[in-house]
Amino acid sequence: MSSAARPDPAEAPEERRFLRSARLTPKIFSRPITALAATTTTTACWARGKSPARGSWHQAINPAQFSQPLILDTAEAAALERELLEDYRFGRQQLVELCGHASAVAVTKVFPLPTLSRKQRTVLVVCGPEQNGAVGLVCARHLRMFEYEPTIFYPTRSLDGLHQDLTTQCEKMDIPFLSYLPTEVQLINDAYGLVVDAVLGPGVQPGEIGGPCTRALATLKLLSIPLVSLDIPSGWDAETGGGDSEDGLRPDVLVSLAAPKPCAGRFSGRHHFVAGRFVPDDVRRKFALRLPGYTGTDCVAAL
Repeated sequence: MSSAARPDPAEAPEERRFLRSARLTPKIFSRPITALAATTTTTACWARGKSPARGSWHQAINPAQFSQPLILDTAEAAALERELLEDYRFGRQQLVELCGHASAVAVTKVFPLPTLSRKQRTVLVVCGPEQNGAVGLVCARHLRMFEYEPTIFYPTRSLDGLHQDLTTQCEKMDIPFLSYLPTEVQLINDAYGLVVDAVLGPGVQPGEIGGPCTRALATLKLLSIPLVSLDIPSGWDAETGGGDSEDGLRPDVLVSLAAPKPCAGRFSGRHHFVAGRFVPDDVRRKFALRLPGYTGTDCVAAL
């Protein structure tokens, strides 16, 4: 179905359920699509409802920023996590909570609530069944606490107890869950101000998580609203940036968890944050991490 021909809700019950879940009104369809400008007046453009060309959002990042030892490859990231879990006695839920909260804070820095219209405050958080999906659930909960209006699409639900607990928390906070994601991308563009990609993390390939998440990623590639990816853009190879990085997701914002992964060198979006303030100094020294300084009490730092 083309984006020019929107379905008649009376003849398309799936689209009707989507509109009801997203709590839309007919006025939404008359609003212009809002884009993130690649200038210092980003928030002002959002406030004015302007929509710059998508190509203007992206700015190549100097690859030298990601030369060793700033980055963590997949093996090092796993070793750092083991260090926190086993030696420092962090809990798994604690780490997911820290990452999810920091991800939500990064969203607030790029899209400050006072500059947004009511429609622009709506956030679609797309979660997968692995750890990145758990981080996405926490991110959605904190966005609600920050007075944004998140909706979650979680097509392949994990049976893991942590995922179930985080899902319950979101449900108790009246965060709506979509039963399906329309393939008609204009419905999503009109319904939400931005999308958070929490589908796949490092080392997880689309084929490993089943059809619903794979189809969701195919839809996310076509969106014209800003996209925020957590840790890595879903579908990218964490080491090389190969695979789906050539024709896959093109996020406008990347939030690297703990430290950037090697594929971040291919990220060409406007804003890149690292959420790693929770990493103890001794661990940073052990892994020779040159992480940026954090301002005041911030839990994220811009790269």
